[in-house]
Amino acid sequence: MREQSAKTIAKTLVFRGNEKVPCGDFFDVSGSATDDNTVLWEGNLHKIKLIGSHHSSGTLRVEGNVGMHFGAEMTGGEIILHGDASDWLGAEMRGGAIHVHGNVGNLAGAVYRGGRKGMLGGEILIDGNAGNEIGHTMRRGLIAVAGNAGDAAGVGMIAGSIMIFGEPGIRNGAGMKRGTIALCQPCGQPEVLPTFKKASLYQPLFLQLYFRHLQEAGFPVPEECLAANYQRYCGDLLELGKGEIFTHVS
Repeated sequence: MREQSAKTIAKTLVFRGNEKVPCGDFFDVSGSATDDNTVLWEGNLHKIKLIGSHHSSGTLRVEGNVGMHFGAEMTGGEIILHGDASDWLGAEMRGGAIHVHGNVGNLAGAVYRGGRKGMLGGEILIDGNAGNEIGHTMRRGLIAVAGNAGDAAGVGMIAGSIMIFGEPGIRNGAGMKRGTIALCQPCGQPEVLPTFKKASLYQPLFLQLYFRHLQEAGFPVPEECLAANYQRYCGDLLELGKGEIFTHVS
């Protein structure tokens, strides 16, 4: 898209239901992305799917809400959303960074149905709330949620890191083989599945490094998380048992 003229982009065929129609029937197209390597979308796009899908380089900025599969299978570059996203945000992404200044739906960074691996690299930062099954079967990468999360975060997780700073749901890490889930909410002890074994209580240095990295990226990390103690649980013992869940201990 960055190499195309505005007229060419306006003539690009997109699906409306099962019909192909020119993009210009729905959008006004102007400017050139070659100047600063940035593409900007503006408007209420909550019914538009696959924006940023397979994004590989440069910056994609969106001002407004977006539909399903936003940034899915991206391999590089940066996507910044000032709005809310629907389900399958960053599904099966391979690299790059997505920062959502809003809420997202279910299955962020997850594997598609019938697939074998979810997120394989990169970062997904969510300033608001997230839905169920974030990081489903993820293999690498980082997902951080500043708000509340739904149920089964990290279900089937192979590796990677998930950090939730608001209220988590239930059944987190069910079936996880490896990887890290940090439940960083300062108050209250979240439920941990009985298939996880309680281990040590300490201040993990790697979590502090993650928190500093998130702060440098403009992500809101509560200060009380930086010097807190964390209870470590090992599991899921129904699988390899090499995963870990950390819970904030005041």
